[in-house]
Amino acid sequence: MADFLLPDLGEGLTEAEIVRWLVEVGDEITVDQPVVEVETAKAAVEVPAPFAGTVTARHGEPGQTLPVGTPLITVEQAGGFREPGVVTGSEGSGNVLIGYGTPTASRRRRRRVVSEQAAPQQAVSERAVAEHAAPQGGGHSAERPTPSRNRRPAVISPLVRKIARDNGIDLTTVTGSGPDGIIRRADIEAVLAARVSEARDGRQGDRHGEPQDDRQRGLAAEPRDGERRIPLRGLRKAVAEKLRTSRREIPEATVWVDVDATELVATRAALNARNPERPLSLLSLLARFTVAGLRRYPELNSRVEQDEIVVLDAVHLGFAAQTERGLVVPVVHDAHRLTTRELAEAIGQRTASAMDGTLGPAELTGGTFTVNNYGVFGVDGSAAIINHPEVAILGMGRIIERPWVHDGQVVPRKMCQLTLAFDHRVCDGGTAGGFLRFVADCVESPVTALGDL
Repeated sequence: MADFLLPDLGEGLTEAEIVRWLVEVGDEITVDQPVVEVETAKAAVEVPAPFAGTVTARHGEPGQTLPVGTPLITVEQAGGFREPGVVTGSEGSGNVLIGYGTPTASRRRRRRVVSEQAAPQQAVSERAVAEHAAPQGGGHSAERPTPSRNRRPAVISPLVRKIARDNGIDLTTVTGSGPDGIIRRADIEAVLAARVSEARDGRQGDRHGEPQDDRQRGLAAEPRDGERRIPLRGLRKAVAEKLRTSRREIPEATVWVDVDATELVATRAALNARNPERPLSLLSLLARFTVAGLRRYPELNSRVEQDEIVVLDAVHLGFAAQTERGLVVPVVHDAHRLTTRELAEAIGQRTASAMDGTLGPAELTGGTFTVNNYGVFGVDGSAAIINHPEVAILGMGRIIERPWVHDGQVVPRKMCQLTLAFDHRVCDGGTAGGFLRFVADCVESPVTALGDL
């Protein structure tokens, strides 16, 4: 029997939610055949198996979240006989997850050797525990031997270890709920919830001398009449974590400016009339100006690592897209190398894929700066949250006719608002204001901006 484990998903991802199974118990599978569709924080992907055989068990149900490294399926392989193209679990097929690589064969073999060397010592330790726990006088004990506290806790996810370390939790005292006792993030969160509950219960008991119900203790409770509870999971959970990280780590500031977009709208109409087969969107023109602005103010195309600001040469431009699954940020890599029409086509293709839910992980990661056209929602402005670990986000509100002074006359003009939220650690208001003013000037006079594009 061979267990196929949920592979390392890359990009800091540590878990995935099962969306649907593509095989049943008893099915014969081939190498690289997709066996399950999972949803990560980045995208929904199909996971192919790295070996062939008969599926004997599925470890999880749709809607269940599994940590990286836990079993997905168990496969019975043909013993002692290998047909051409069938790869054993020790070798790996090289295609464990579409869009990601797999560890090399040597790394898998090395891990197995270490495990085999440790097995005798573990057996001795367990035997010693059993002998120590055996009853005297030939009696029969109904109690199971307690595991040694010297045994290494069953933790796979580095995120789980970090949460436990940050909160002073001794992992040897935590009982894992995963397969083979693996400690999951939910187990650590349960310990933290119990701490909060005990502290609150103690305070309330001292104050009132009365026991508290589950809702008052902060424990899970059934919804009351007139309310419903929606679990945070999948993409929504990933977005929530990212937004919380941004708010916690980034000291952001926001600047904004009213912009006369009359010439921008006219220029777009003229360009599309000239080549209707390759239309330009307002977002693509804003993206073009943004890329040019980042060349002038490269501090905004960076990230913060420890005590250093890492300024990036390449511009990988993300743009916010609202889909049925929730908010996603597709990325156009190397946007600085594209023409305006190429940039428009890339944005259009990724928008369509985002709506269909077919974006791959590579198209949702690696961004260095984000633009957001929230004007499609009919709003003028927004104090957007920076897409961590980026350091700035540029937003554009709706374009609407308003009275404006133009050439000394109050006339109706097509106005909009540009907003820039930036990480104050990487630059001051002069840089942020200069960048925003440059983009605003491009919007107001696209023709004169050609010299910088």
